[in-house]
Amino acid sequence: MIGSVLVANRGEIACRVFRTCRELGISTVAVHSDPDASARHVREADAAVRLPGAAPAGTYLRGDLVVAAALAAGADAVHPGYGFLSENADFARAVLDAGLVWIGPPPSVIASMASKTRAKSLMAGAGVPVLDALDPGGVGAGDLPVLVKAAAGGGGRGMRVVRSLDALDGALLSARTEAAAAFGDGSVFVEPYVEGGRHVEVQVLADGHGAVWALGTRDCSLQRRHQKVIEEAPAPGLSEDALSELHGFAVAGARAVGYVGAGTVEFLVGKDGRAWFLEMNTRLQVEHPVTELVHGVDLVAAQIRVAEGAALGPVPVASGHAVEARLCAEDPARGWRPSSGRVFELSVGAEPDGVRRRGLRGRGPGPYIYGPGTPHRDGTPSAGPQIHVSAPDPCPCGPVASRRPPAAPFLRVDSGFSAGDLVGVHYDSLLAKVVVWAPTRGEAVRLLARSLEAARVHGPVTNRELLVRSLRHPDFVGGCYDTGFYERYLGDLTVSPDTASVRLAALAAALSGAARSPSPFGGWRNLPSQPQVKRYRVEPGGEEIEIRYLLGRGGLEAEGFPGVRLVRAGGEDVVLEVGGVRRVFDVSGYGAVVFVGSFSLTLLPRFPEPRPLIAPGSLLAPMPGTVVRVAPGVAVGASVKAGEPLLWLEAMKMEHRVVAPASGTLTALHAVPGRQVEVGTLLAVVESEEHTP
Repeated sequence: MIGSVLVANRGEIACRVFRTCRELGISTVAVHSDPDASARHVREADAAVRLPGAAPAGTYLRGDLVVAAALAAGADAVHPGYGFLSENADFARAVLDAGLVWIGPPPSVIASMASKTRAKSLMAGAGVPVLDALDPGGVGAGDLPVLVKAAAGGGGRGMRVVRSLDALDGALLSARTEAAAAFGDGSVFVEPYVEGGRHVEVQVLADGHGAVWALGTRDCSLQRRHQKVIEEAPAPGLSEDALSELHGFAVAGARAVGYVGAGTVEFLVGKDGRAWFLEMNTRLQVEHPVTELVHGVDLVAAQIRVAEGAALGPVPVASGHAVEARLCAEDPARGWRPSSGRVFELSVGAEPDGVRRRGLRGRGPGPYIYGPGTPHRDGTPSAGPQIHVSAPDPCPCGPVASRRPPAAPFLRVDSGFSAGDLVGVHYDSLLAKVVVWAPTRGEAVRLLARSLEAARVHGPVTNRELLVRSLRHPDFVGGCYDTGFYERYLGDLTVSPDTASVRLAALAAALSGAARSPSPFGGWRNLPSQPQVKRYRVEPGGEEIEIRYLLGRGGLEAEGFPGVRLVRAGGEDVVLEVGGVRRVFDVSGYGAVVFVGSFSLTLLPRFPEPRPLIAPGSLLAPMPGTVVRVAPGVAVGASVKAGEPLLWLEAMKMEHRVVAPASGTLTALHAVPGRQVEVGTLLAVVESEEHTP
């Protein structure tokens, strides 16, 4: 029996594994880099071991240090989570060689699936359909579009869609460079790109006694940069024959490689319903909660039980529908630019009695589940049946069994952050996974959209608004979407909010701030006075808004707000009557930063500090990150064109292009691969053709 588990990971997945370990009576060990010394996963563990440094390459990717940490802390098993070393066969072998239990598939299976080209060959031998690889040198116009893919790794790294022959060589070079930097292996291959395809995957779970479960399907087609954004189970619109075929392929593939543990077989399903094998992830997926909720099974508990030698019971029956949205610290309207900073509050959902929770602080470990049976603030149970999402099997030595799915719609939030935590630049941008289960797909989608819309997400800029709009888009509501969803609709889904909404939010911020001040509204006067003036920078968008208002005998007088009447102004909410309709604005202030609904407003000083002069053509870092590479041929004296990529920055496990601000000559280049930069760091200078004498 496993008594102590070290999780070789961080953030949300470490917290998720710890939760199940606690339910099973297993003690927990965390590892952490220096920036993560006070992170939530460290706080929740029974013990923690430092991995000196900040960059993943010297911390979470150092298998030798992680194994040494497990031995030092007295752990007897290692759970890899997802990402980092989770699909590293050498790490799995090192864990076993150290006499520890590896909670995952055998190292030989990990190695066989680590190379996508080898995995395809093995799957083809098992009768699973695959897309044939193309010779890069022989790709012709008739083969387009094609997809360049890294042979190792995953997460969308080293992938490029190519639609013209003249772009193929550049795509091959950039994919190889990115893959080498991310996975230590620059091997890539080329295959046909299926337009309008859907990304559908099957969760498999196998024991050491020959049994294999195929736990339904998940649709993960809504992706940005080949990384998933919204997932759901089961995949909508699949016929019973298609479902049976996918299950058969997944089980056949798992048996062919001798799989043990939890894994995912991913397929590309074309418009005609044909399915092709993409890859097999030999680990737990980020989106595993939707499968857990639909089938009533705790996959982490199952992983642990299988590692202890338990046998699988009957395949659990699916019930209802679950949808998951990944809430990330990023700005989709600015090229998915990552954001960092302090999390002031992260609260999704309300208690059954309707009381809004102000943050996750004090709630203990996640996930946070709201629905019938959720305790009230004083700890007393609420009315209705108690929900058990992942209760352990009462007999730890018996077969792995499932639990009944819930009977009423509810919300689950898995997160690695709490109020006060800092979102850094070294790791991925995932703040939380917000998941809803309901008896029908329509109910689940509607509840998830509303829950995200009403959430209090106070901190860095997030993709919350994009998620809400995506969930309400007609194509998604109708289940008629594919992997090209954001390619088609991103512009519509990221349009700036209307000016009236922004100005009302700024007015609410100003009135709430005045209510909190020692002299509310600048002191009431019987005689006319000058208006109060507040200036804010509003995110998302970065627009600057100026608000002028007076409060006198006649009530609120605000410039540019005809017909708006103040009903009540408090430190945490403002009620305005707009066109005869009362609207409540939820306001939270943190120093100069105020959050009103989905808007973040930074109060600007009345007399701004002088800004340093920036030479024309200066290219400044748009985000903190690491320079990973400079474009070929880019050097001082080179001619560049406006919009041409000059270099790439890596931030939060994503690469971001930095392009020439104008056409002209590169007169300075300060970007060196490996250099860490902050926002506003001078990277290069382009002397525009218009300014050239």
